[in-house]
Amino acid sequence: MNQYWLAAPEIFLAGAICAVLLVDVFLRPEQRQITYLLAMLALIGAALASIMAIVQQPVVTFSGSFVMDPAGGALKLIAYLLVALVFLYSRNYLEEHDLFKGEFFVLALFGLLGIMVMISAHSMLTMYLGLELLSLSLYALVAFNRDSALAAESAMKYFVLGAIASGTLLYGISLLYGVTGTIEFSALAAGLVTDAGISLPAVLGLVFIVVGVAFKFGAVPFHMWLPDVYEGSPTPVTLYIGSVPKIAAFALTWRVLVEALGPMQASWQGMLIVLCVLSLLIGNIVAIAQTNLKRMLAYSTISHVGFILMGFIAGTEEGIEAAMYYTMTYVLMAAAAFGMIIVLSRRGYEAERLEDFKGLSQRSLWFALMMTLIMLSMAGVPPLVGFFAKFTVLNALVTASQTWLAVFGVVMAVVGAYYYLRVVWYMFFEDATDRAPLSSALDLRLVMSVNCLLLLGLGVFPGFLLDLCARVL
Repeated sequence: MNQYWLAAPEIFLAGAICAVLLVDVFLRPEQRQITYLLAMLALIGAALASIMAIVQQPVVTFSGSFVMDPAGGALKLIAYLLVALVFLYSRNYLEEHDLFKGEFFVLALFGLLGIMVMISAHSMLTMYLGLELLSLSLYALVAFNRDSALAAESAMKYFVLGAIASGTLLYGISLLYGVTGTIEFSALAAGLVTDAGISLPAVLGLVFIVVGVAFKFGAVPFHMWLPDVYEGSPTPVTLYIGSVPKIAAFALTWRVLVEALGPMQASWQGMLIVLCVLSLLIGNIVAIAQTNLKRMLAYSTISHVGFILMGFIAGTEEGIEAAMYYTMTYVLMAAAAFGMIIVLSRRGYEAERLEDFKGLSQRSLWFALMMTLIMLSMAGVPPLVGFFAKFTVLNALVTASQTWLAVFGVVMAVVGAYYYLRVVWYMFFEDATDRAPLSSALDLRLVMSVNCLLLLGLGVFPGFLLDLCARVL
């Protein structure tokens, strides 16, 4: 029974999703708050199950396809927190825009289940199943607003490109299976090391796998879907896509490239360098030209992906810890940024253009200050957490003798500071075009404030999260 105990979080969440789905069928629209509460209870129950299933050393079970380790437990807890934030931020928005339906919560929980499977995957097949469970949920979420032609177009683009990326990843897995005769991560790492060195089919399989990983991260040149999906989705869906799946992308890269394909590090390191340089360059430069805040944050995400990849490029334990730390801090910043768009939105009005933030300090000085914390943290200004995230990644690169890439990262961070500071300029030094008072709920404002102040607190005291990443890895 021990293996079922280790997989208790996934088993509990799967059962909870079925319960939420069944209950929601019998609810009237005015009773939809029950679905929201049940979804929150499902997250709390999964979190408690994860805490009880925490282990001190990695344990591989289910015939080598599932692993429970401290790092996986920490990533799952962060994922629960993020999904809870998404639900809380989204509730009032969904009600005001007549989108408060059970499907949103069920699909988001199914996506979370896929992320949990990816985090604990110990074979290529388990990883692929988790990835598909997440991807199919995201495709449906993007098209969640059935009355929006833009959402339908974005979902179609995402689906077509995502299907190609999934097929590419699956083909790479089949090549590696043909070379090694196994799909388990530990056996793959052992099977790749031969007297003749790394074979050509194995390198070819690696190329296809890196393409699949890059698509899920949204790295250049596989970023085509990201800006359109961010802009076309309802803001709560953009909030979900912009934060939670980044945990899955980190888990995918860490499990597959580091644990399974570690002997091929020299091969995938060069590929990641190309992806990193292009992502930093294109992401930061194209973001300057954007007037839609969602699209600007999409290209900002692409540049942040470049920094996360830097940790893997370093190829050291310190680098992986830095990448994990950067991922955890970035998803908190992204959740706060998209949450701020929801705070400023109201029925019939989307605050997603840069002009919508003009004169925000005149309407609400407090939330102007909170948005300033978000933008400065994303730009990497001390003492906010974004600065220490960038510093740890760049320090890992310098330690690994990749100084030129670290210098390039610093230059790109300076370029990226422009479009973040432009938002701050609009809020404090431009006259307000919209003087309507903020009408968001009290709980939303409270949690939003805590989220933003957390960016400052984790920056002033960065040791807690850094030590956590070092301990669990």
